[in-house]
Amino acid sequence: MDNSGQRQSGSGGPDRPTGPEDRKPDRPKEVGGGFLMGRPFGVPVYVAPSWFLVAALITWVFGAQLDRVLPELGNARYLVSLFFAIAFYASVLVHELAHTVAALRFKLPVRRIQLQFFGGVSEIEKESETPGREFVLAFVGPLLSLVLAGLFYLGMLTVESGTVPGVLFAGLMISNLIVAAFNLLPGLPLDGGRMLRAVVWKISGKPMTGTVAAAWTGRALAVAVLIGLPLLTQTGGFGESDGFGSVDSLTDALLAAILAAIIWTGAGNSLRMARLRERLPDLRARTLTRRAVPVAADTPLSEALRRANEAGARALVVVNSHGDPTAVVREAAIVGIPEHRRPWVAVSGLAQDIKAGMRVSAELTGEQLLDTLRATPATEYLVVEETGEIYGVLSTSDVERAFVAAMARPF
Repeated sequence: MDNSGQRQSGSGGPDRPTGPEDRKPDRPKEVGGGFLMGRPFGVPVYVAPSWFLVAALITWVFGAQLDRVLPELGNARYLVSLFFAIAFYASVLVHELAHTVAALRFKLPVRRIQLQFFGGVSEIEKESETPGREFVLAFVGPLLSLVLAGLFYLGMLTVESGTVPGVLFAGLMISNLIVAAFNLLPGLPLDGGRMLRAVVWKISGKPMTGTVAAAWTGRALAVAVLIGLPLLTQTGGFGESDGFGSVDSLTDALLAAILAAIIWTGAGNSLRMARLRERLPDLRARTLTRRAVPVAADTPLSEALRRANEAGARALVVVNSHGDPTAVVREAAIVGIPEHRRPWVAVSGLAQDIKAGMRVSAELTGEQLLDTLRATPATEYLVVEETGEIYGVLSTSDVERAFVAAMARPF
């Protein structure tokens, strides 16, 4: 299972850039998600703290089954069970790496891979450009899980049943089949939901239509899991023949509730992200930019504000003797200066030097605009025309307000 566009999920708005004073403009801070395990293909892989809880639970449950199948192992069965838990999550990692490799192949940036409570998540930062690529990107994960299940089946044929290798191969084969089957269910945020989205997108020609269909199918699937999983186990749908035994009704209900909540929440997040991407083009640097007046570095703040008021401007740009912009006066710094002191404070003391990345084209819109601001965190940016002429100053707070207003409009 993978999840694209994680930058905005659960926050209802873009990441707010913070002050640039102690940040390097050429490399934004990397957000983690647990313990960093490595960087295959340059993508960081994190293990969430919740994974250790699940690994312990798998070790305990699988160890109990080993006690019935291989009682001669004694307490060593828990070491075998721990190995199974690690091997299972290694299989999940292969599943997620399949998504990652496909995304990188399509030149889609991948923020990170995270192994967590129920499986893993590949955080792909942009949407596929075509429904065909979307389908391939979603399908490769379950496909690799099926391939792993086949490999473990072949391994099982090479060893004797009733042995430690035989039990491990059988357990890993079954678990990968379950991972593949679960992710092929046709509802977001599962891979099958993304495949359904791609199909509806192809038929309708509208990616949003595909997302709505797959998201509501995902919500229906969540309800089905919540109700159907306990009923299925109570009626013997999961019998002793699966090698793991049956579980009591309370455990079934708890598992069903957790899975249903994950699917329901993921479907809702996918729908919100689609709405966000559809409205992102409304964010335009040109329309959000404040008109600015150029002032010399030694200009008193009171005089600079007077000129701005006369010109109907709301921002100040510090320029050198040649008229070239060198810094942007920070709004928060102006507010912090009492009015009676403003004639004695030069604007240079309230300005932020214009660093690489703080010059923003007036033509930027939507996701390109947000990516540019996120790459160089600051509170104000100099907006320029294609000719290099000063257009004005873009404030992060204005972008955020426009973002919230766009998301608040009835859909």
